[in-house]
Amino acid sequence: MLPAQARLRRRPEFTAVVRSGRRAGRPTMVLHFLPERPAQPAGAPASREERPAGARAGFVVGRAVGNSVVRHRVTRRLRAAVREELHRLPASADLVVRARPEAADADSALLRRDLAAGLDRLLGRSR
Repeated sequence: MLPAQARLRRRPEFTAVVRSGRRAGRPTMVLHFLPERPAQPAGAPASREERPAGARAGFVVGRAVGNSVVRHRVTRRLRAAVREELHRLPASADLVVRARPEAADADSALLRRDLAAGLDRLLGRSR
């Protein structure tokens, strides 16, 4: 499980990452990466923390992936894979992982490989 401060929760957070971030496609997922969080708008309500410490991740697993059971299984596998790779991201980064329908049939090892390869591409690193 990802800690609460490491998760994207609100729609505007997801929208900012998807619209402004860089993208890397893999066979089982699309990664959207925003290296620097945008400042909070002036009219936004103040939260307990001004800027969360550490990288955050969010997941989008739509109906095209499968029924509810399949979507939840894919989400759990993606969450576990991201938890292992979150240390690679800058502290001010946000990541959105959008599952493709192929993720329904993929095992955890394939999802981890796709995630690692996508992050390598986004971070400009080679393994």
